[in-house]
Amino acid sequence: MNRNRKIAGYSCVLTWVALVVVPVWAQGRIGDELKQALRERVENGQIIGVIVGVIDADGREYFAHGRTEAGGEDVPDENTIFEIGSITKVFTAILLADMIERDEVALANPIEKFLPEKATAPTRGGKSIRLIDLATHRSGLPRLPSNIRPADPSNPYADYSAERLFAFLSSHTLERNIGAKYEYSNLGFGLLGTLLARRAEMTFDELIAERITSKLAMPDTRAVPTPAMRERLAPGHRGRTVVSSWDFQAIAGAGALRSSALDMLTFLAANMDLRQTPLAPALKRTHRRRKDAGSSQMGIGLAWHILGRGKREIIWHNGGTGGYRSFTGFVPATKRGIVILTNSQGGKPDDLGFRWLESALPSRDK
Repeated sequence: MNRNRKIAGYSCVLTWVALVVVPVWAQGRIGDELKQALRERVENGQIIGVIVGVIDADGREYFAHGRTEAGGEDVPDENTIFEIGSITKVFTAILLADMIERDEVALANPIEKFLPEKATAPTRGGKSIRLIDLATHRSGLPRLPSNIRPADPSNPYADYSAERLFAFLSSHTLERNIGAKYEYSNLGFGLLGTLLARRAEMTFDELIAERITSKLAMPDTRAVPTPAMRERLAPGHRGRTVVSSWDFQAIAGAGALRSSALDMLTFLAANMDLRQTPLAPALKRTHRRRKDAGSSQMGIGLAWHILGRGKREIIWHNGGTGGYRSFTGFVPATKRGIVILTNSQGGKPDDLGFRWLESALPSRDK
């Protein structure tokens, strides 16, 4: 792997970022280098508070630095709640995969099948958008719908309803052929979550809880946080200023979830087959590379992005909301995974996550 190669990264409802993978760290658990890099980002003001958790076949390890709130005294820990932004898309894709296992939906289903009676979906060249097109960012839909006009700009998706989503979909004209090109779309994944919830006749939060988090023993991962979760929420920050949490209606499948480092390592353990779960077949469906995602080196499964190929594959996603940044990923060949959660808009952790994951890859001569 070329360690000086630029890698395309993605953030929840924001913009592309360019990541540069620099020389890798020594293999092991968290490692002094990663700890020092996180300390520096806290001390230079990029990050208010951060926790990193790593997991492998020998167990888990955590490291936290900074504060849960600027000027406060509490340090984050593995039970602190953070918004995880676009990592939510992976959970939405697992819902899709699980519903396929249950014969409730199929990847080739056109989205019209799940729309309310008076709504329509755009087509192009005689083709319809399918569920797989939403799940691989190849629907031709834009990053966000044009009819988002929030009453509160600090919480921009709180009042974006299913009615507005379906109104946009019914009036939109596609500018690109369906399936022709990878284009990251929060709209697409928000729509996917809404359609799956309609199919199950539940809210998105109820569906996540019933089909995923209850099966994986993840009590602190919800779109609508419980009172106990709210008590442990680290407020998001822009600089040193606390900003509003983000709430979601129709776009929930793109970025609504909150979680903890403890729950996220439990999630990685299930994805890496370090524990047996009833969701194993669905999880494996999401890991399979289906299309390129902007280059031959970067692929996409169902939501998960896949860097490299074969035994030197990294499966990952990141996220961001108004005051948070997050990263998670794992190496299937060595069963090593990492999550980094911050309560700050600055100091994106992606480069640090990739550096650690490169150190977790098997050596080239194996």
